Amino acid sequence: MSSLHRALTLITGGAGFVGSTLARRLLSEGRRVLIFDNLSRAGVQANLTMLREQFPRRVEVAIADVRDEGAVAQAVERVDEIYHFAAQVAVTTSLERPVEDFEINALGTLNVLEAARRRRPAPPVIFTSTNKVYGGLGGLELKREGRRYVPVAQGVRERGIGESQALDFHSPYGCSKGTADQYVLDYARSFGIPAVVFRMSCIYGPHQFGNEDQGWVAHFLIRARAGAPLILFGDGCQVRDVLYSEDLVDAFLAVRSRIGALAGNAFNIGGGPKNALSLLELIALLEERHSLRVLTRFAPWRTGDQRYYVTDTSRFTAATGWTARTSPDQGIGQLNAWLEQALPMQRRDLDRAPVQRGVRQQNAAARDLFQAIKR
Repeated sequence: MSSLHRALTLITGGAGFVGSTLARRLLSEGRRVLIFDNLSRAGVQANLTMLREQFPRRVEVAIADVRDEGAVAQAVERVDEIYHFAAQVAVTTSLERPVEDFEINALGTLNVLEAARRRRPAPPVIFTSTNKVYGGLGGLELKREGRRYVPVAQGVRERGIGESQALDFHSPYGCSKGTADQYVLDYARSFGIPAVVFRMSCIYGPHQFGNEDQGWVAHFLIRARAGAPLILFGDGCQVRDVLYSEDLVDAFLAVRSRIGALAGNAFNIGGGPKNALSLLELIALLEERHSLRVLTRFAPWRTGDQRYYVTDTSRFTAATGWTARTSPDQGIGQLNAWLEQALPMQRRDLDRAPVQRGVRQQNAAARDLFQAIKR
């Protein structure tokens, strides 16, 4: 057996949207993957089942929580590389339960880092942070043009937000992810762990069941397909760059092949200016290109919401040669096609999904939505 086939990759949060997408790619390459997940999000059980069915001999599963120091240590002891994706991902949830948010995002990451530090040599760690570490970007001067905000500064308008932007944690979620982000970088510096941070913009693609807190592209599609009203917080002109999930996996693998040279770095990752959309522009795309009717209602701005965030990926591109390849029109079409097949199955699976702390309300809300889907 080759070293590739003997190697074992740990993906925390591996049953989730990004984790399962990466797992499929690695498994298709012949690698062995250990999925570490507490199955706390609706839909992830289906992702895990799919991975087990497609790759029964190469998938291992640990149903556990990153807050469990012993379970994390036991998993890390066996692996050759770590992708740490397990997280609490919603700003609103962090405002409601800030202690839980901290324990998952900050303490959970520290558990992973400590387990890696005890290994000799330490396995590489790739960590997914967030653009929320830059705060609300209140100092960025904007103007409104049509259905979107644009920066007044021409350089930002052309390239986006780079890593030189000052950190400005805003909301408990921003603080907990920012804390984890900085711990990962410091463990690379202080303990020599080959670790890299991805400060991610908006990721979308198949196997994503988004909601209004996280995964907004999928959320818009799900609501539109259900004929259910969509709540826009703010005026809908806020802009995000979107990155298709397979393009993100390409970025992970570009780092994996250069981890020695890139260790200790944080990179902004997103679709960049050419893949930027306002909320209103996405609605127009769904209606004009995908024949979906989108019902909208407006609500006040949310804490820490950025009116404009577009990623400058030039530093990462210079280091790796990576670029985003999938346009929003292409990627949204593929996500829409996947949802057409997946939503009926997900509606059935919700009734059988394990119910853990914090999941019951989410499953109930999702179940109500799927009941509204018209076929």
